[in-house]
Amino acid sequence: MLDRLENVEKRFEEVDEKLCSPGIASDMEQYTKLMKERKQLLPVVEKYREYKEYKKTFEEANELLQSKGLDKDFREMVQEEYENSREALDRCTEELKILLLPKDPNDDKNVIVEIRGGAGGEESALFAGVLFRMYSMYAETKGFKTEILNANETELGGYKEISFMISGEGAYSRFKFESGVHRVQRVPETESQGRIHTSTVTVAVLPEAEEVDIDINPADLQIDTFRSSGAGGQHVNKTESAIRITHLPTGTVVECQDERSQFKNKEKAMKILRSRILEDERRKQSEEIAGQRKTQVGTGDRSERIRTYNYPQGRISDHRIGLTVYRLEAVLNGDLDEIIDALITADTAEKLQMQE
Repeated sequence: MLDRLENVEKRFEEVDEKLCSPGIASDMEQYTKLMKERKQLLPVVEKYREYKEYKKTFEEANELLQSKGLDKDFREMVQEEYENSREALDRCTEELKILLLPKDPNDDKNVIVEIRGGAGGEESALFAGVLFRMYSMYAETKGFKTEILNANETELGGYKEISFMISGEGAYSRFKFESGVHRVQRVPETESQGRIHTSTVTVAVLPEAEEVDIDINPADLQIDTFRSSGAGGQHVNKTESAIRITHLPTGTVVECQDERSQFKNKEKAMKILRSRILEDERRKQSEEIAGQRKTQVGTGDRSERIRTYNYPQGRISDHRIGLTVYRLEAVLNGDLDEIIDALITADTAEKLQMQE
């Protein structure tokens, strides 16, 4: 580990030297690339330098303790410094192990979230709306921007499906564990008998794919236009502004009808299409490498039941890590940090275990 840390520090110093070299400011592409690399290396370098300071203090204290003739008070002071620096060294070592874990290259990307009603009909569509509101409110607390890409509303105000983008640095790192089946247990708004029903909603979280990430041949696309449909409004069903794009090699179909402009709908549909195709390719590669191995926090598969929202008990249970919290209202109002932090911690622990 120490050899790796030395190499990281050396590379950090090289990057700093390049950033100070004449002419780098005029090459914006290279400058941006170096600044991004520096930002990624900085936490590791700072922690490693902190480690080296504690190591120096620990070794000096240890050497003094081996000396003879120290008076009692001074020896006690040195002993205390020895113990403190040893504890700090152990803490730094664990923190460095985490910092050296392979970073998910998608963590800093924007995300496209797709929510679809599952079992439960209208009640499922209504809960899809609840989840959209929850994610939007959580995104706002993090300073992220939310933009609806496509929405298929129901008459009661739910969503058969809704796709939206959450933009901001680190968005994917906060939302990536939300993919899967979300189950809700509650008395439906459409139910007059007061019986508790169970419905499901499917969530897919895709890192936004840039054009440079994936090359799509225009000849592989079938683009159809059709009239928008929705819960009403003057513009609905009057013009063929809605877009349906089919990627023929994979059979991936994306629809977008949220904008009045056909061009804007096409632009949004292409964002979703690129991200879906890239995510499918990434998943296939991961399956080949991991041999279908399921990690502790789940596979991210859309068919995996990950969480239950129980309204009568005010309870939320995440089945992947065995976490249960009795803060349903707060969570549905966007207070997701406790759950997401627990998922990140479990994922980090799993990766550390795999490295041992």
